[in-house]
Amino acid sequence: MTRLFIDGSWCEAATGAKRSIINPFDQSTVAEVAEGAEEDVDRAVRAARAAFTGGRWSRSTLAERAALLNRVADLLQRDKEEIARTETLDTGKTLVESRVDVDDVTAVFRYYAGTIDALRPRRVDTGQPGVVSRIDHEPVGVCAMIAPWNYPLLQICWKVAPALAAGNSLVAKPSEITPLTTIKLFELLAEAGLPAGVANLVLGTGKAVGAPLVEHPDVDLVSFTGSLATGRWIARTAGEAVKKVALELGGKNPNIVFADADLETAIDYALIAAFLHGGQVCSAGTRLIVEDRIYDDFVTEIARRADAVRLGNGLDEDTESGPLVSAEHLAKVQRYAEIGQREGARLLAGGHRPDEKELRDGFFFRPTVFADCTREMTVVRDETFGPIITAERFRSEDEAVELGNDTDYGLAGAVWSGEGDKAERVAARLRHGTVWINDFGPYLPQAEWGGFKRSGIGRELGPTGLHEYCEPRHVYRNLAPRPQHWFARDLTGR
Repeated sequence: MTRLFIDGSWCEAATGAKRSIINPFDQSTVAEVAEGAEEDVDRAVRAARAAFTGGRWSRSTLAERAALLNRVADLLQRDKEEIARTETLDTGKTLVESRVDVDDVTAVFRYYAGTIDALRPRRVDTGQPGVVSRIDHEPVGVCAMIAPWNYPLLQICWKVAPALAAGNSLVAKPSEITPLTTIKLFELLAEAGLPAGVANLVLGTGKAVGAPLVEHPDVDLVSFTGSLATGRWIARTAGEAVKKVALELGGKNPNIVFADADLETAIDYALIAAFLHGGQVCSAGTRLIVEDRIYDDFVTEIARRADAVRLGNGLDEDTESGPLVSAEHLAKVQRYAEIGQREGARLLAGGHRPDEKELRDGFFFRPTVFADCTREMTVVRDETFGPIITAERFRSEDEAVELGNDTDYGLAGAVWSGEGDKAERVAARLRHGTVWINDFGPYLPQAEWGGFKRSGIGRELGPTGLHEYCEPRHVYRNLAPRPQHWFARDLTGR
Protein backbone atom coordinates (compact mmCIF):
# COMPACT_ATOMS: atom_id res chain seq x y z
CA MET A 1 0.00 0.00 0.00
CA THR A 2 1.20 3.54 -0.78
CA ARG A 3 1.25 5.90 2.17
CA LEU A 4 1.35 9.60 2.95
CA PHE A 5 4.64 11.51 2.92
CA ILE A 6 5.01 13.81 5.93
CA ASP A 7 8.17 15.35 7.36
CA GLY A 8 10.43 13.23 5.17
CA SER A 9 8.84 9.87 6.01
CA TRP A 10 6.19 7.62 4.49
CA CYS A 11 3.43 7.00 7.00
CA GLU A 12 -0.08 5.58 7.37
CA ALA A 13 -3.13 7.83 7.52
CA ALA A 14 -4.20 8.68 11.05
CA THR A 15 -7.49 6.82 10.64
CA GLY A 16 -5.97 3.87 8.80
CA ALA A 17 -8.39 4.47 5.92
CA LYS A 18 -7.52 3.22 2.44
CA ARG A 19 -8.69 3.76 -1.14
CA SER A 20 -8.45 1.56 -4.21
CA ILE A 21 -7.20 3.25 -7.38
CA ILE A 22 -9.07 2.02 -10.45
CA ASN A 23 -7.86 1.65 -14.05
CA PRO A 24 -10.57 3.38 -16.11
CA PHE A 25 -9.95 1.01 -19.03
CA ASP A 26 -11.32 -2.09 -17.29
CA GLN A 27 -12.03 -1.05 -13.66
CA SER A 28 -9.25 -3.28 -12.35
CA THR A 29 -7.48 -2.20 -9.16
CA VAL A 30 -4.12 -0.60 -9.90
CA ALA A 31 -3.06 0.21 -6.35
CA GLU A 32 -4.24 0.77 -2.81
CA VAL A 33 -3.35 4.04 -1.12
CA ALA A 34 -3.77 5.64 2.28
CA GLU A 35 -6.76 7.96 2.66
CA GLY A 36 -5.89 11.00 4.75
CA ALA A 37 -8.03 13.33 6.84
CA GLU A 38 -7.81 16.60 8.77
CA GLU A 39 -5.37 15.23 11.37
CA ASP A 40 -2.95 14.27 8.60
CA VAL A 41 -3.28 17.72 7.06
CA ASP A 42 -2.40 19.34 10.36
CA ARG A 43 0.70 17.15 10.77
CA ALA A 44 1.82 17.95 7.23
CA VAL A 45 1.31 21.70 7.57
CA ARG A 46 3.13 21.76 10.91
CA ALA A 47 6.04 19.87 9.33
CA ALA A 48 6.12 22.32 6.42
CA ARG A 49 6.06 25.30 8.79
CA ALA A 50 8.88 23.88 10.92
CA ALA A 51 10.96 23.20 7.81
CA PHE A 52 10.36 26.71 6.52
CA THR A 53 11.23 28.34 9.81
CA GLY A 54 14.27 26.11 10.21
CA GLY A 55 15.64 27.50 6.98
CA ARG A 56 17.44 24.51 5.47
CA TRP A 57 15.57 25.16 2.23
CA SER A 58 14.04 28.63 2.61
CA ARG A 59 17.49 30.10 3.27
CA SER A 60 19.38 27.86 0.86
CA THR A 61 21.35 29.41 -1.96
CA LEU A 62 19.92 29.79 -5.43
CA ALA A 63 22.64 27.48 -6.72
CA GLU A 64 21.58 24.76 -4.27
CA ARG A 65 17.96 25.04 -5.36
CA ALA A 66 18.86 24.96 -9.05
CA ALA A 67 20.99 21.87 -8.54
CA LEU A 68 18.13 20.01 -6.84
CA LEU A 69 15.63 20.96 -9.53
CA ASN A 70 18.02 19.66 -12.18
CA ARG A 71 18.48 16.42 -10.23
CA VAL A 72 14.70 15.96 -10.17
CA ALA A 73 14.61 16.53 -13.94
CA ASP A 74 17.30 13.88 -14.41
CA LEU A 75 15.36 11.40 -12.27
CA LEU A 76 12.15 12.05 -14.18
CA GLN A 77 13.92 11.12 -17.40
CA ARG A 78 15.59 8.11 -15.82
CA ASP A 79 12.20 6.72 -14.80
CA LYS A 80 10.27 8.06 -17.78
CA GLU A 81 8.79 4.77 -18.96
CA GLU A 82 7.70 3.72 -15.47
CA ILE A 83 6.11 7.09 -14.80
CA ALA A 84 4.36 7.18 -18.18
CA ARG A 85 2.95 3.70 -17.72
CA THR A 86 1.70 4.62 -14.24
CA GLU A 87 0.04 7.77 -15.59
CA THR A 88 -1.74 5.75 -18.25
CA LEU A 89 -2.96 3.14 -15.78
CA ASP A 90 -4.18 5.92 -13.50
CA THR A 91 -5.88 8.23 -16.01
CA GLY A 92 -6.58 6.08 -19.06
CA LYS A 93 -4.76 8.43 -21.46
CA THR A 94 -2.58 6.95 -24.17
CA LEU A 95 1.01 6.03 -23.42
CA VAL A 96 2.14 8.50 -26.08
CA GLU A 97 0.42 11.33 -24.20
CA SER A 98 1.88 10.18 -20.88
CA ARG A 99 5.41 10.16 -22.28
CA VAL A 100 4.90 13.70 -23.54
CA ASP A 101 3.72 14.70 -20.06
CA VAL A 102 6.94 13.39 -18.48
CA ASP A 103 9.03 15.31 -21.01
CA ASP A 104 6.97 18.44 -20.38
CA VAL A 105 7.38 18.37 -16.61
CA THR A 106 11.08 17.65 -17.01
CA ALA A 107 11.30 20.84 -19.08
CA VAL A 108 9.47 22.77 -16.34
CA PHE A 109 11.98 21.70 -13.67
CA ARG A 110 14.87 22.57 -15.97
CA TYR A 111 13.33 25.94 -16.83
CA TYR A 112 13.01 27.00 -13.21
CA ALA A 113 16.49 25.72 -12.45
CA GLY A 114 17.76 27.89 -15.29
CA THR A 115 15.78 31.01 -14.51
CA ILE A 116 16.27 31.02 -10.75
CA ASP A 117 18.70 33.94 -11.00
CA ALA A 118 15.62 36.12 -11.51
CA LEU A 119 15.28 35.90 -7.73
CA ARG A 120 18.50 37.78 -7.09
CA PRO A 121 17.99 41.18 -5.44
CA ARG A 122 17.02 43.97 -7.82
CA ARG A 123 18.79 47.27 -7.37
CA VAL A 124 16.56 50.34 -7.24
CA ASP A 125 17.88 53.65 -8.53
CA THR A 126 16.86 56.18 -5.88
CA GLY A 127 18.47 59.18 -7.51
CA GLN A 128 19.96 60.05 -4.12
CA PRO A 129 23.63 59.86 -3.09
CA GLY A 130 24.40 57.86 0.00
CA VAL A 131 21.43 55.52 -0.38
CA VAL A 132 21.32 51.87 -1.48
CA SER A 133 17.89 50.42 -2.24
CA ARG A 134 17.01 46.91 -3.37
CA ILE A 135 14.10 44.51 -3.82
CA ASP A 136 14.53 41.06 -2.30
CA HIS A 137 12.35 38.13 -3.37
CA GLU A 138 11.37 36.17 -0.28
CA PRO A 139 9.47 32.87 -0.35
CA VAL A 140 5.80 33.14 0.63
CA GLY A 141 6.01 30.39 3.26
CA VAL A 142 3.84 27.28 3.39
CA CYS A 143 1.99 26.59 0.13
CA ALA A 144 -1.05 24.35 -0.30
CA MET A 145 -1.21 22.70 -3.73
CA ILE A 146 -4.37 21.03 -4.96
CA ALA A 147 -4.20 19.38 -8.38
CA PRO A 148 -6.86 17.85 -10.69
CA TRP A 149 -7.26 14.34 -12.04
CA ASN A 150 -6.82 14.95 -15.77
CA TYR A 151 -3.11 15.87 -15.81
CA PRO A 152 -2.00 14.79 -12.33
CA LEU A 153 1.76 14.82 -12.89
CA LEU A 154 1.83 17.90 -15.12
CA GLN A 155 -0.39 20.06 -12.93
CA ILE A 156 1.35 19.28 -9.65
CA CYS A 157 4.77 19.91 -11.19
CA TRP A 158 3.66 23.30 -12.54
CA LYS A 159 3.17 24.20 -8.88
CA VAL A 160 5.96 22.29 -7.13
CA ALA A 161 8.85 23.39 -9.36
CA PRO A 162 8.43 27.18 -9.00
CA ALA A 163 7.46 26.92 -5.34
CA LEU A 164 10.67 25.05 -4.53
CA ALA A 165 12.71 27.37 -6.73
CA ALA A 166 11.44 30.29 -4.63
CA GLY A 167 12.36 28.52 -1.36
CA ASN A 168 8.90 27.61 -0.07
CA SER A 169 7.67 24.60 1.83
CA LEU A 170 4.54 22.86 0.62
CA VAL A 171 1.75 20.38 1.20
CA ALA A 172 0.33 18.73 -1.92
CA LYS A 173 -3.05 17.09 -2.42
CA PRO A 174 -3.51 15.30 -5.74
CA SER A 175 -6.91 14.15 -6.89
CA GLU A 176 -8.03 11.11 -4.93
CA ILE A 177 -8.83 9.47 -8.31
CA THR A 178 -5.37 9.79 -9.85
CA PRO A 179 -2.65 10.13 -7.17
CA LEU A 180 -0.06 7.63 -8.37
CA THR A 181 2.39 9.76 -10.36
CA THR A 182 2.32 12.46 -7.69
CA ILE A 183 3.39 9.78 -5.21
CA LYS A 184 6.23 8.88 -7.57
CA LEU A 185 7.24 12.55 -7.79
CA PHE A 186 7.61 12.72 -4.02
CA GLU A 187 9.81 9.64 -4.09
CA LEU A 188 12.04 11.45 -6.57
CA LEU A 189 12.09 14.66 -4.50
CA ALA A 190 13.34 12.66 -1.53
CA GLU A 191 15.89 10.84 -3.67
CA ALA A 192 17.13 14.17 -5.03
CA GLY A 193 17.91 15.30 -1.48
CA LEU A 194 15.12 17.73 -0.61
CA PRO A 195 15.28 18.33 3.17
CA ALA A 196 12.65 16.63 5.32
CA GLY A 197 9.44 18.58 5.83
CA VAL A 198 9.87 20.87 2.82
CA ALA A 199 7.51 18.85 0.61
CA ASN A 200 4.64 16.88 2.14
CA LEU A 201 1.96 14.74 0.51
CA VAL A 202 -1.52 14.05 1.89
CA LEU A 203 -3.86 11.85 -0.13
CA GLY A 204 -7.62 12.06 0.18
CA THR A 205 -10.83 13.73 -0.91
CA GLY A 206 -11.53 17.42 -1.27
CA LYS A 207 -13.82 17.38 1.74
CA ALA A 208 -11.51 15.44 4.07
CA VAL A 209 -8.14 16.86 2.97
CA GLY A 210 -8.58 19.76 0.52
CA ALA A 211 -10.89 21.87 2.66
CA PRO A 212 -8.84 21.57 5.89
CA LEU A 213 -5.72 22.38 3.89
CA VAL A 214 -7.24 25.57 2.46
CA GLU A 215 -8.61 26.58 5.87
CA HIS A 216 -5.46 25.81 7.87
CA PRO A 217 -4.24 29.00 9.57
CA ASP A 218 -0.58 28.16 8.92
CA VAL A 219 -0.98 27.99 5.13
CA ASP A 220 0.17 31.18 3.40
CA LEU A 221 -0.76 30.47 -0.22
CA VAL A 222 -3.26 28.18 -1.97
CA SER A 223 -2.66 27.08 -5.56
CA PHE A 224 -5.61 25.22 -7.04
CA THR A 225 -6.45 23.81 -10.46
CA GLY A 226 -9.96 22.48 -10.87
CA SER A 227 -13.62 23.40 -11.08
CA LEU A 228 -15.09 26.88 -11.01
CA ALA A 229 -17.36 26.02 -8.07
CA THR A 230 -14.48 24.83 -5.89
CA GLY A 231 -12.33 27.75 -6.99
CA ARG A 232 -14.99 30.20 -5.88
CA TRP A 233 -15.12 28.59 -2.45
CA ILE A 234 -11.34 28.69 -2.16
CA ALA A 235 -11.27 32.36 -3.17
CA ARG A 236 -13.86 33.23 -0.51
CA THR A 237 -12.17 31.17 2.18
CA ALA A 238 -8.66 32.38 1.42
CA GLY A 239 -9.94 35.95 1.15
CA GLU A 240 -11.33 35.84 4.68
CA ALA A 241 -7.86 34.86 5.92
CA VAL A 242 -6.09 37.22 3.48
CA LYS A 243 -4.08 34.36 1.95
CA LYS A 244 -2.54 34.51 -1.47
CA VAL A 245 -4.32 32.40 -4.09
CA ALA A 246 -3.58 31.14 -7.59
CA LEU A 247 -6.58 29.61 -9.36
CA GLU A 248 -6.84 27.88 -12.73
CA LEU A 249 -10.52 27.10 -13.22
CA GLY A 250 -10.94 25.74 -16.72
CA GLY A 251 -12.24 27.14 -19.95
CA LYS A 252 -14.67 26.96 -22.86
CA ASN A 253 -12.18 27.51 -25.60
CA PRO A 254 -13.05 28.77 -29.09
CA ASN A 255 -11.32 27.32 -32.13
CA ILE A 256 -12.05 29.85 -34.93
CA VAL A 257 -11.53 28.75 -38.55
CA PHE A 258 -11.65 31.19 -41.47
CA ALA A 259 -12.30 30.01 -45.01
CA ASP A 260 -8.81 31.07 -46.12
CA ALA A 261 -7.10 28.71 -43.66
CA ASP A 262 -5.21 25.58 -44.66
CA LEU A 263 -8.32 23.47 -44.16
CA GLU A 264 -6.68 20.04 -44.09
CA THR A 265 -4.38 21.18 -41.30
CA ALA A 266 -7.19 22.99 -39.48
CA ILE A 267 -9.34 19.85 -39.54
CA ASP A 268 -6.50 17.71 -38.24
CA TYR A 269 -5.79 20.12 -35.38
CA ALA A 270 -9.48 20.52 -34.57
CA LEU A 271 -9.69 16.79 -33.87
CA ILE A 272 -6.61 16.93 -31.62
CA ALA A 273 -7.88 20.05 -29.87
CA ALA A 274 -11.18 18.40 -28.96
CA PHE A 275 -10.41 14.70 -28.54
CA LEU A 276 -6.93 14.53 -27.01
CA HIS A 277 -7.29 12.73 -23.67
CA GLY A 278 -10.99 12.33 -24.39
CA GLY A 279 -11.55 16.09 -24.24
CA GLN A 280 -10.66 16.04 -20.54
CA VAL A 281 -8.40 19.07 -20.95
CA CYS A 282 -9.02 22.54 -19.51
CA SER A 283 -7.83 24.11 -22.77
CA ALA A 284 -9.67 21.71 -25.09
CA GLY A 285 -10.92 23.34 -28.27
CA THR A 286 -14.36 21.82 -28.12
CA ARG A 287 -16.11 25.02 -29.26
CA LEU A 288 -15.55 25.02 -33.03
CA ILE A 289 -16.46 28.31 -34.77
CA VAL A 290 -16.30 28.05 -38.57
CA GLU A 291 -16.82 30.58 -41.36
CA ASP A 292 -20.18 30.07 -43.06
CA ARG A 293 -18.98 29.38 -46.60
CA ILE A 294 -16.90 26.34 -45.57
CA TYR A 295 -18.99 25.33 -42.55
CA ASP A 296 -20.97 22.38 -43.94
CA ASP A 297 -18.03 20.65 -45.62
CA PHE A 298 -15.75 21.32 -42.64
CA VAL A 299 -18.01 19.88 -39.94
CA THR A 300 -19.01 16.94 -42.14
CA GLU A 301 -15.36 15.97 -42.47
CA ILE A 302 -14.78 16.49 -38.74
CA ALA A 303 -17.66 14.09 -38.02
CA ARG A 304 -16.39 11.51 -40.52
CA ARG A 305 -12.97 11.44 -38.87
CA ALA A 306 -14.46 11.46 -35.36
CA ASP A 307 -16.32 8.27 -36.20
CA ALA A 308 -13.00 6.68 -37.15
CA VAL A 309 -11.15 7.45 -33.89
CA ARG A 310 -9.81 4.21 -32.37
CA LEU A 311 -10.72 3.85 -28.71
CA GLY A 312 -8.93 1.37 -26.49
CA ASN A 313 -6.44 0.62 -23.76
CA GLY A 314 -4.02 3.49 -23.34
CA LEU A 315 -1.18 0.97 -23.11
CA ASP A 316 -1.95 -0.26 -26.62
CA GLU A 317 0.18 1.64 -29.14
CA ASP A 318 -2.68 1.51 -31.68
CA THR A 319 -5.10 3.34 -29.38
CA GLU A 320 -5.83 6.92 -30.37
CA SER A 321 -7.99 7.85 -27.38
CA GLY A 322 -8.55 6.17 -24.04
CA PRO A 323 -11.48 6.08 -21.63
CA LEU A 324 -12.87 8.84 -19.46
CA VAL A 325 -11.53 8.87 -15.95
CA SER A 326 -14.44 7.49 -13.92
CA ALA A 327 -18.01 6.22 -13.99
CA GLU A 328 -19.17 9.49 -12.45
CA HIS A 329 -17.50 11.56 -15.15
CA LEU A 330 -18.79 9.28 -17.91
CA ALA A 331 -22.33 9.85 -16.65
CA LYS A 332 -21.75 13.62 -16.70
CA VAL A 333 -20.56 13.57 -20.31
CA GLN A 334 -23.51 11.37 -21.33
CA ARG A 335 -25.90 13.89 -19.78
CA TYR A 336 -24.36 16.70 -21.80
CA ALA A 337 -24.76 14.69 -25.01
CA GLU A 338 -28.43 14.15 -24.18
CA ILE A 339 -28.91 17.84 -23.36
CA GLY A 340 -27.36 18.85 -26.69
CA GLN A 341 -29.86 16.76 -28.61
CA ARG A 342 -32.79 18.02 -26.55
CA GLU A 343 -31.75 21.63 -27.18
CA GLY A 344 -31.78 21.10 -30.94
CA ALA A 345 -28.13 20.55 -31.85
CA ARG A 346 -27.75 18.23 -34.84
CA LEU A 347 -25.80 15.09 -33.92
CA LEU A 348 -23.31 14.18 -36.64
CA ALA A 349 -21.11 11.68 -34.80
CA GLY A 350 -20.97 9.77 -31.53
CA GLY A 351 -23.32 10.66 -28.72
CA HIS A 352 -23.15 7.19 -27.18
CA ARG A 353 -20.92 4.61 -25.57
CA PRO A 354 -19.01 2.29 -27.95
CA ASP A 355 -20.46 -1.08 -28.89
CA GLU A 356 -17.23 -3.13 -28.91
CA LYS A 357 -17.23 -5.93 -26.36
CA GLU A 358 -13.64 -5.26 -25.31
CA LEU A 359 -14.55 -1.71 -24.28
CA ARG A 360 -17.63 -2.47 -22.19
CA ASP A 361 -15.85 -2.59 -18.84
CA GLY A 362 -14.21 0.80 -19.37
CA PHE A 363 -15.54 4.34 -19.08
CA PHE A 364 -15.63 4.98 -22.83
CA PHE A 365 -17.67 7.49 -24.80
CA ARG A 366 -17.55 7.93 -28.56
CA PRO A 367 -16.14 11.22 -29.92
CA THR A 368 -19.20 13.38 -30.48
CA VAL A 369 -19.86 16.17 -32.97
CA PHE A 370 -22.84 18.54 -32.82
CA ALA A 371 -23.65 20.91 -35.70
CA ASP A 372 -26.08 23.84 -35.94
CA CYS A 373 -25.20 24.96 -32.43
CA THR A 374 -25.97 28.38 -31.01
CA ARG A 375 -24.36 30.30 -28.19
CA GLU A 376 -27.46 29.89 -25.99
CA MET A 377 -27.11 26.08 -25.79
CA THR A 378 -25.90 24.49 -22.58
CA VAL A 379 -23.33 22.35 -24.40
CA VAL A 380 -21.89 25.52 -25.95
CA ARG A 381 -21.71 27.46 -22.69
CA ASP A 382 -20.75 24.78 -20.15
CA GLU A 383 -17.34 23.16 -19.86
CA THR A 384 -18.43 19.61 -20.76
CA PHE A 385 -14.91 18.26 -20.18
CA GLY A 386 -15.44 15.36 -22.53
CA PRO A 387 -15.13 14.41 -26.22
CA ILE A 388 -17.90 16.72 -27.46
CA ILE A 389 -17.44 19.26 -30.27
CA THR A 390 -20.06 21.95 -30.75
CA ALA A 391 -19.89 23.68 -34.16
CA GLU A 392 -21.13 27.24 -34.73
CA ARG A 393 -20.92 29.37 -37.85
CA PHE A 394 -19.95 32.99 -38.47
CA ARG A 395 -20.08 35.35 -41.44
CA SER A 396 -17.69 38.18 -40.57
CA GLU A 397 -14.52 38.87 -38.64
CA ASP A 398 -16.42 40.87 -36.04
CA GLU A 399 -18.91 38.06 -35.54
CA ALA A 400 -16.09 35.56 -35.09
CA VAL A 401 -14.57 37.70 -32.35
CA GLU A 402 -17.95 38.26 -30.71
CA LEU A 403 -18.63 34.52 -30.59
CA GLY A 404 -15.12 33.72 -29.40
CA ASN A 405 -15.46 36.11 -26.48
CA ASP A 406 -19.04 35.16 -25.61
CA THR A 407 -18.15 32.88 -22.71
CA ASP A 408 -17.78 33.19 -18.96
CA TYR A 409 -14.29 31.75 -19.31
CA GLY A 410 -11.12 33.07 -20.91
CA LEU A 411 -8.40 30.45 -20.77
CA ALA A 412 -7.35 29.76 -24.35
CA GLY A 413 -8.44 29.98 -27.96
CA ALA A 414 -7.19 29.72 -31.52
CA VAL A 415 -7.65 31.41 -34.87
CA TRP A 416 -6.92 29.81 -38.24
CA SER A 417 -6.35 31.97 -41.30
CA GLY A 418 -4.01 32.20 -44.25
CA GLU A 419 -4.04 35.98 -43.93
CA GLY A 420 -1.52 36.93 -41.26
CA ASP A 421 -2.83 40.42 -40.56
CA LYS A 422 -6.37 39.16 -40.06
CA ALA A 423 -5.22 36.38 -37.75
CA GLU A 424 -3.26 38.88 -35.66
CA ARG A 425 -6.24 41.27 -35.50
CA VAL A 426 -8.54 38.54 -34.25
CA ALA A 427 -5.97 37.19 -31.78
CA ALA A 428 -5.51 40.69 -30.33
CA ARG A 429 -9.25 41.00 -29.70
CA LEU A 430 -9.79 37.60 -28.07
CA ARG A 431 -10.08 37.82 -24.28
CA HIS A 432 -8.20 34.64 -23.47
CA GLY A 433 -4.94 34.03 -21.62
CA THR A 434 -3.39 32.06 -24.48
CA VAL A 435 -4.21 32.50 -28.16
CA TRP A 436 -2.75 30.23 -30.83
CA ILE A 437 -2.56 31.26 -34.48
CA ASN A 438 -2.68 28.35 -36.94
CA ASP A 439 -2.04 25.90 -34.11
CA PHE A 440 -3.77 24.56 -31.04
CA GLY A 441 -2.51 23.36 -27.69
CA PRO A 442 1.24 23.93 -27.24
CA TYR A 443 2.52 25.57 -24.10
CA LEU A 444 6.03 26.64 -23.14
CA PRO A 445 7.54 26.52 -19.64
CA GLN A 446 8.87 30.04 -20.20
CA ALA A 447 5.46 31.47 -21.21
CA GLU A 448 2.76 32.31 -18.67
CA TRP A 449 -0.34 30.12 -18.53
CA GLY A 450 -3.67 31.20 -17.08
CA GLY A 451 -6.96 32.80 -17.95
CA PHE A 452 -9.11 35.89 -18.07
CA LYS A 453 -12.53 36.20 -16.43
CA ARG A 454 -13.74 33.06 -14.62
CA SER A 455 -10.82 30.97 -15.83
CA GLY A 456 -8.89 32.01 -12.77
CA ILE A 457 -6.55 34.29 -10.88
CA GLY A 458 -2.80 34.49 -11.35
CA ARG A 459 -0.51 32.65 -13.73
CA GLU A 460 1.52 29.45 -13.82
CA LEU A 461 4.77 28.98 -15.75
CA GLY A 462 7.05 31.72 -17.03
CA PRO A 463 8.65 34.38 -14.81
CA THR A 464 5.24 35.30 -13.40
CA GLY A 465 4.69 31.69 -12.32
CA LEU A 466 7.87 31.93 -10.25
CA HIS A 467 6.99 35.28 -8.71
CA GLU A 468 3.55 33.95 -7.65
CA TYR A 469 5.50 32.09 -4.95
CA CYS A 470 7.48 35.13 -3.78
CA GLU A 471 6.94 38.13 -1.55
CA PRO A 472 8.88 41.21 -2.70
CA ARG A 473 10.59 43.08 0.12
CA HIS A 474 12.05 46.56 -0.25
CA VAL A 475 15.26 47.19 1.71
CA TYR A 476 16.34 50.85 1.88
CA ARG A 477 19.75 51.59 3.36
CA ASN A 478 20.99 55.04 4.24
CA LEU A 479 24.81 54.92 4.11
CA ALA A 480 25.31 58.21 5.92
CA PRO A 481 22.39 58.96 8.24
CA ARG A 482 22.30 62.43 9.80
CA PRO A 483 19.82 64.11 12.13
CA GLN A 484 16.96 65.73 10.23
CA HIS A 485 15.70 67.97 13.03
CA TRP A 486 12.19 67.77 11.62
CA PHE A 487 10.57 68.20 15.05
CA ALA A 488 11.43 70.08 18.24
CA ARG A 489 14.01 72.24 16.56
CA ASP A 490 13.99 74.65 19.50
CA LEU A 491 15.26 71.87 21.83
CA THR A 492 18.24 71.16 19.61
CA GLY A 493 19.20 74.79 19.27
CA ARG A 494 18.62 74.67 15.51
